[in-house]
Amino acid sequence: MQMTRAADYAVRVMIHLAGLPPATCVTHGDLAAAVDCPRQFLAKVLQRMSRARLIVSRRGNIGGFELPEDRRQATMLEIIEAMEGPVALNLCLESASACGRQPSCPAHLVWAQAQAALVAVLRSATIEELAAEAESIRQTREKLGGIAKWT
Repeated sequence: MQMTRAADYAVRVMIHLAGLPPATCVTHGDLAAAVDCPRQFLAKVLQRMSRARLIVSRRGNIGGFELPEDRRQATMLEIIEAMEGPVALNLCLESASACGRQPSCPAHLVWAQAQAALVAVLRSATIEELAAEAESIRQTREKLGGIAKWT
């Protein structure tokens, strides 16, 4: 099981925007470079993100994409579900009537527990926290890069 590339890029965009000062507007091209995504594919991702109100799209010469202040607390779960719909590891978890074997299936409980664990982890990770972690990683790399130059 794997998340789609669209969900992965959406998370990357959110982390990148959350790492910038509030009200910073970033162009489509700059975002594509920052998250290492083909521009054409990213355009579709950004459109879906805008529709889901994860980001704001601004038109014009000084236009681009901005992370609203209240979306800094968005979770990975919110972003993934905005891109892919509700998380469901198996068809039987989508609804009580999705699988007729559900009441007697020994695997159903395992699927339900696995999904609950995944949802809990994704719900606990906010974009603001991930952006702070990204900055910490960047600073560590800079320090190590500086050390490597002197050794």
